[in-house]
Amino acid sequence: MDQDLKDNILGALEQVIDPELGIDIVNLGLVYDVDMDEQGLTTVTMTLTAMGCPLAGTIVDQVKTVLDDIPEVKETDVNIVWNPPWSKDRMSRYAKIALGIR
Repeated sequence: MDQDLKDNILGALEQVIDPELGIDIVNLGLVYDVDMDEQGLTTVTMTLTAMGCPLAGTIVDQVKTVLDDIPEVKETDVNIVWNPPWSKDRMSRYAKIALGIR
């Protein structure tokens, strides 16, 4: 996958808002990697802010929905991982400012 396509996918993922925090999953640092095979199967490796998040299913569904609009993406697999664990250090400057975190 070329960098332009990866940037396009990450841009689409910025539309997925964490319902509890009101910030998108990319700026929160929840997306660890995006990969695509030759058939267009796109794997989004990500985490959540907390284990047992009750909104995990909603977030996964939203990831799949926003990537449906990208022609190169034929199918999406969301791989939720817990290692490395998420921390506030993974957040973008934008997310930290929006949430009042220094």
